[in-house]
Amino acid sequence: MPRRGFPLQGRVRWLFLGLFLLLVLLLFAYLLECTPPADVSLVLPGIAGENYGKEYYHAMLQEQEERHLNRAASLKRQIAQLKQELQEMSEKLKLLQDKKELPGVQGLAEAKDQEPGDLLEYLHSQIDKAEVNTGARLPSEYALVPFESFTSSKVYQLEMGLTRHPEEKPVRKDRRDELVEVIEAALDIINNPDEEDGVEDDMPMQRQTYTEGHFTEGLYRTERDKGSLYELFFAKEDSSSFRHVTLFRPFGPLMKVRSTSVETSGMIINIIVPLSGRVETFSQFLHNFREVCIQQDRRVHLTVVYFGQESLQEVKSSLERMSREESFSNYTLIPVEEEFSRGRGLDIGAHAWKKGDVLMFFCDVDIHFTLEFLNTCRLHAAPNKKVFYPVVFSLYNPAIVYGNLELAPPIELQLIHKKDAGFWRDFGFGMTCQYRSDFLNIGGFDLEVKGWGVEDVHLYRKYLRSDLIVIRTPVSGLFHMWHEKQCADELTPEQYRMCIQSKAMNEASHSHLGMLVFREEIEAHLRKQAFKTQSKAED
Repeated sequence: MPRRGFPLQGRVRWLFLGLFLLLVLLLFAYLLECTPPADVSLVLPGIAGENYGKEYYHAMLQEQEERHLNRAASLKRQIAQLKQELQEMSEKLKLLQDKKELPGVQGLAEAKDQEPGDLLEYLHSQIDKAEVNTGARLPSEYALVPFESFTSSKVYQLEMGLTRHPEEKPVRKDRRDELVEVIEAALDIINNPDEEDGVEDDMPMQRQTYTEGHFTEGLYRTERDKGSLYELFFAKEDSSSFRHVTLFRPFGPLMKVRSTSVETSGMIINIIVPLSGRVETFSQFLHNFREVCIQQDRRVHLTVVYFGQESLQEVKSSLERMSREESFSNYTLIPVEEEFSRGRGLDIGAHAWKKGDVLMFFCDVDIHFTLEFLNTCRLHAAPNKKVFYPVVFSLYNPAIVYGNLELAPPIELQLIHKKDAGFWRDFGFGMTCQYRSDFLNIGGFDLEVKGWGVEDVHLYRKYLRSDLIVIRTPVSGLFHMWHEKQCADELTPEQYRMCIQSKAMNEASHSHLGMLVFREEIEAHLRKQAFKTQSKAED
């Protein structure tokens, strides 16, 4: 009988030898791949291996350190706030326990049973303090905590500092997780309504399910002694009916406040524009008005209050031409033989409306707005309840922003939220959406104020000191177009100071202004570098 053990053992040895050689080759290839190049110290980050000096890395380290310090400070503040809340809760529970007679075990059990009710009562008291159902009277415009607005992919924030941007995209992970949780909670409330939500159940088969894709916009703000308030809006595609959900987190789990339907199809906006001269700017405004209000929204009325006779005929002709070409008649031109006063013009426009209550948008001729803004205006103003003061994104001088180009891009391409393109105009209170009834009840503008600026702040302060809720938030669809400012000598010292401040902030970003300030130094440096290069070439 032939023996096959030895040939089989030989094949096994050859197989192991082959695997060993293959393993050695793979190890050798791995070492070659992972070994850094000999001149790795010369290759620095940048475009095409651009060299950076120590200053670059020092700046990066400093930026990282500043970011970590800010984060640590923020966490410390939050911890301190939570400790304070916990201490207040403990003191309150202790007082409640001291008031009760606890003669034995039974009394202790009764006290324990009542503690959750006390906690729930405290959380609901936080809602009452957070201006959810009614406004709180505030001493000045600086006391209001503004909202930050957000969509499913962006957050529009006021507090930027040197490292944050007016438009945060992508959203930071911790904030994204928070907002995703809020949107999911709101969707659960909408899709599974309670009886108290006010949803008509006459035809339950027609109830539609909402998803994250139906989320249109949201607002949120955090007050350290109360909690976080969220206002969210959802709508189906091409629908004028919105679902509005309000949520509140009193430094704890989310609590539902309300869930209601908001129908905007019948909400007319009376856009009131005071004007004197500036015919070319008015033509640009009408172009924007045509595209947004007439061709898309068609639920607006335009009121132009014109001061003086100069260029009045041109303004009238522009409105008549727009009316003929667009078959649009919902406009009013009111000539006024007075010296220009913005507050006076808006007051005249508000009183000229004779068809009952109406939502008004006080607008300037150099404002550019989108279709989305009109719905935002409708959603955040309610008669006898709340007024809307959006924060406008003010664009810098295009001659500076786009100075490296032969021509500035079209206006549509300039409407971006970037640090070097503009800033949130958080010191301006001129653009506002409010109902005519609220404007008249609050007393309107102080008509003794002439010229620029102060009358807006006076009206804003009136609302802050009333029982109405003031919604203050940056809005993505509202832009202030750059124009050269002239501060008249007739202005009061306070008005003149505000005008100069606005003029300085309106020109360019810190970096662009710095380049202008140090232009001569930069040009001298470039000339020296060119001379050195030329000398080396001649040698």
